[in-house]
Amino acid sequence: MKLSEPHSNPDVRIISLGAGVQSTVMALMAAKGELTPMPDCAVFSDTMYEPEGVYEHLDWLEKQLPFPVYRVTGGNIKEDCLNGVTPRMSENNSKMYSSVPFFTDKGMGRRQCTYDYKILPIHRKTRELLGLKPREKSKDQISETWIGISWDEMQRMKESRERITYNRFPLIEKQMRRHNCLEWFSVHYPGRVLAKSACIMCPFHNDELWRDMKINDPKSFEDAVSFDKKIRNKGRNDVKQYVHRSCLPLDEVNFNNSEDKGQLSFLGECDGMCGI
Repeated sequence: MKLSEPHSNPDVRIISLGAGVQSTVMALMAAKGELTPMPDCAVFSDTMYEPEGVYEHLDWLEKQLPFPVYRVTGGNIKEDCLNGVTPRMSENNSKMYSSVPFFTDKGMGRRQCTYDYKILPIHRKTRELLGLKPREKSKDQISETWIGISWDEMQRMKESRERITYNRFPLIEKQMRRHNCLEWFSVHYPGRVLAKSACIMCPFHNDELWRDMKINDPKSFEDAVSFDKKIRNKGRNDVKQYVHRSCLPLDEVNFNNSEDKGQLSFLGECDGMCGI
């Protein structure tokens, strides 16, 4: 049994585009005919709180592709966190707490942000592309959705829990690891640097990424420092929240630590699907 293969007859082929390394290379390989059949479109779900470099890269990428890129959103993750709400409200429309898994002295919070701000908006756009109205049941329509998971992240592969979506993993089919993607990109686009796709304040950032942001993107780092201070007392039962696993204010953290000390990391970027 193959780990991944094209669907025999989908109604639409969609790239789930995070604008990071893997999904960028996957889209460009499709544009050059190295991955087939040609997708009908790509969908980028915007949390509205990524570094400026990600949006600049996305603008560039759109010009390289022969198919459209649709930008959708589940809301502004920064504002929602600061207001203590999620895109999905409870049945009685009362406030729900932020779905981002910040750190506390009691451990890490529950993560729902991937679903709320990435998966769900793309699912809604998929339904639209399939011609389905809100709440309308599928009549066997199905999309083939390309997910940018590489060979070295094989454990992240999952079938879609939505019956209208068939997940395909083209980089797995090519046995391409992340470094292979970087090599491919450097050959075809020499001198251009790929963006790291992740929310500015993502608690899954490792110290290497925080250090890189502090040095090379001080505007985003200062934004993250400000955000970190503002969420301190936004947790349930007045539990103090932090974006860094040390449970220290971000501007007080020593980023000379490394992943061999047990830090959580998803290669420093979510690439559209976060840790999934």
